[in-house]
Amino acid sequence: MECIRVTGDFLYLCVRVVPGASKSGIVEIKDDKLKIRIAAVPEDGKANKELCLFLANALELPKKDIVISSGEKSRIKILRLPISAEKNLNGICKLL
Repeated sequence: MECIRVTGDFLYLCVRVVPGASKSGIVEIKDDKLKIRIAAVPEDGKANKELCLFLANALELPKKDIVISSGEKSRIKILRLPISAEKNLNGICKLL
């Protein structure tokens, strides 16, 4: 899957975030990006915090393990996750 890249002990996940949704959820894989709706507004980092919390819960990871490595102020972000998230992430992506 092109939206996931493995480098060493980490996964890099390319996501397109849609803030201000009625509820948070994973929508689809499109243009090599995982599209995620987030129920938080994009101000003062609220949507970024909600994104990390949502993915931590979905992937059964501690919130501190999800790091925005690029795109802090953009809708397109690259997230760094521990390699241990690969199995859960692939399972979620297969459901789309």
